Amino acid sequence: MKDLNRVHLNGLRAAEAAGRLGSFPAAAQELGVTVGAVSQHILKLERQMGRLLFERTGRGVAALPSAAAILAELTQGMTRLDHAVAQALRQEDNTLILSTAPVFAAKWLVPRLVKFSRLHPNVRVRLEASATMADLDTDGVDLAIRVGSGGWTGVEAKFLLSQELFPVAAPSLAAKIKAPEDLCGAPIVRDANSSLSWSLWLDHFGIDEKALPEGSSFTDAALCLDAVIAGQGVMLAWNILAEDALADGRLIALFAHRAPTGLGYWLIGLKLRRPTAAMRKFSAWIVSEIASSAEQSR
Repeated sequence: MKDLNRVHLNGLRAAEAAGRLGSFPAAAQELGVTVGAVSQHILKLERQMGRLLFERTGRGVAALPSAAAILAELTQGMTRLDHAVAQALRQEDNTLILSTAPVFAAKWLVPRLVKFSRLHPNVRVRLEASATMADLDTDGVDLAIRVGSGGWTGVEAKFLLSQELFPVAAPSLAAKIKAPEDLCGAPIVRDANSSLSWSLWLDHFGIDEKALPEGSSFTDAALCLDAVIAGQGVMLAWNILAEDALADGRLIALFAHRAPTGLGYWLIGLKLRRPTAAMRKFSAWIVSEIASSAEQSR
């Protein structure tokens, strides 16, 4: 790393932040220094490197096209340094940062984490529930659970479970629905943000989705499920979402047919990162727990 010793690290940090954020003031705010300090750090770096990285204009500064590759490499390097520091600060072997969607966390994972804690009392799980897909390169996340068809680049993806759709209702309403055609007379609870269509399930019976009546609409699948449990209508649910409510009798699966969506649940980790002890323990546990849970729900 003899070349790294030829420049000062504060200059590299300032240049990377300014290039990524697009301005010296934004870089100064992120780094907790003045705009003047950022400017001086970058000037010193440019002298040490013998080339300009930014163009100074009357309206501010802009990264030169010739510096784009350098700044991109700096961002990658700083990201790796940030990961290394984060791992050291959180005692990586004992802590796991997991990203997943809120509905998966609330309706399946959180109720089962006590099992993991009993098996591995020394491992601390920090759950980050977000509808936004985590970027394992930049978000400081160890593992993520994603729903999709796989094929993501730069990650190690372990398949967990196929997603299957089927209608569910509270026992009181389920007793009135004897055939798929009866759904055309039942209130339908819909997730306004879902891309999953009723036709995926109805096509098997030759029923047009347009024949289904209106009902309550919510912007979250967990709220839809709660509404159905309360008897407000029928919902097109899926295995992970409704599993616990089916197991304890709060919901009834109306028919045996389950329609595959072509999507699945995947456990995601960075390809180039060595798994910590906590990551290995959690990976083994969730693979086993999902397989066991799926078997019991059949």
